[in-house]
Amino acid sequence: MPTAVKKRYFELLREGYKGAAAARVVGVSASCGSNWFIEAGCMIVPDPGSISPRFLTQNDRIAIADGLHAKQTVKEIAASIGKSFQTVYRKIKRNAKPDGSYHPWWAHNQALLRRHRPKEEKIRSSEPLRTLVREKLTEKWSPQQIARYLAREFTNDAAMRACPETIYRALFAGLLGRRDAKLRTGRTRRKRQRRGVPTLNKIKNMTLIHQRPAEVNDRTIPGHWEGDLIIGRGQNSAIGTLVERTTRYVHLIHLPHGWKAPQVRNALITQTAHIPPQLKRTLTWDQGRELTLHKDIEALTGFRI
Repeated sequence: MPTAVKKRYFELLREGYKGAAAARVVGVSASCGSNWFIEAGCMIVPDPGSISPRFLTQNDRIAIADGLHAKQTVKEIAASIGKSFQTVYRKIKRNAKPDGSYHPWWAHNQALLRRHRPKEEKIRSSEPLRTLVREKLTEKWSPQQIARYLAREFTNDAAMRACPETIYRALFAGLLGRRDAKLRTGRTRRKRQRRGVPTLNKIKNMTLIHQRPAEVNDRTIPGHWEGDLIIGRGQNSAIGTLVERTTRYVHLIHLPHGWKAPQVRNALITQTAHIPPQLKRTLTWDQGRELTLHKDIEALTGFRI
């Protein structure tokens, strides 16, 4: 039977048709339609507004099944539906039937079942897991350490394992008692994530450490320095340090007027003026905002930063 006929049959079921009525519309017997329904496992009607377009649709899975039937490679199938071949390969492996065959309606129903929400939080539903996680947090373990411990100690018990994100969510949702003093960082609320968002304060035109001359790593030629900023108690004072990599000579940079970018620039320019030019080859610094004006420092000192 053409795939389009099966597709129309299941579309009618999702629209509310009875099995026999849907079979009559597409021109097959009721028993044929029943066999299709049994083969698909069930018929789940998803909420159209709850599915992100990044997930595979029913049509995508039909295209995957047709491609497999036509002996196409996974990369060819992925290109035809506009997905990465890793995604298609993973979906084929995850949603195949127990006999290894790929049935598009079975696969779609299985995906919808796994996506079913709302689900009760794992830590909320398991008292032993909740107690153990609370004890480890009290002992100042981090969520990452707890997750690794659970994976190591309860290898064969999925109910007693939790990833760091699950622990963080349970903590900030109040499932693990008072949030105060639970984390070693002292945070009591979620830190905003900025994945994919450009950093507004990133220093421009940086020369990264792997781009510096190879002779810097050998420590045989003098003139290559490493700098850092040491901030005092209460952030009330700071001092800069320059260490020459070959001789380990240390030069302190006095910062009496603050340690923002203009003050650090001026201090480095004036307080390294006595160093001979042949000993001012490179200066390696971390990505602290105090060196935002590194281009000015390079132009006026001779250091390559």
